[in-house]
Amino acid sequence: MTLRSERALDDLDWRLLETLQSDGRLSFKELGRRVNLSAPAVAERVRRLEEAGVITGYRAQVDARRAGYGLQAFVEMRCSLGSCLLRTSKSDDYPEVVELHRLSGDRCTMLKVRVVSLEHLEGLFERLGEHGEIRSSVVLSTQYEGRPVGPPVEDYLKATRSEGWSV
Repeated sequence: MTLRSERALDDLDWRLLETLQSDGRLSFKELGRRVNLSAPAVAERVRRLEEAGVITGYRAQVDARRAGYGLQAFVEMRCSLGSCLLRTSKSDDYPEVVELHRLSGDRCTMLKVRVVSLEHLEGLFERLGEHGEIRSSVVLSTQYEGRPVGPPVEDYLKATRSEGWSV
């Protein structure tokens, strides 16, 4: 069951989510101070957001490069019949995979992987190659990552009909 089926998120819910996404270690007292609510009221709202699956967890953000993972790549796959990565493997088989997405189009899967070296990446490609054709792009630098989830764009139809990026 989703929260949306019970009630839409209100402005206060979005303020709580914004604040928690920037610092998930805040106490309910401090969180309440920032959004003008009592600590018990904050605790109740956060509990409801957790139960509804809107808040899915709290975690530390780790700099992968400083933790020893010097390379990151995106891998698109076109799986061979009968050996689809999604159906024949477990996440433990590929600890380098940090994101896995099912795609439409001529590629069935997109992976985001982190590895320690080019040799590590080459070995991963050999293992993934057992599942079909791969195409990869190594990340040279990341300009932006980790946009917090915010309220939906009010006029989403207008937003999807733009003329493109303006400079």
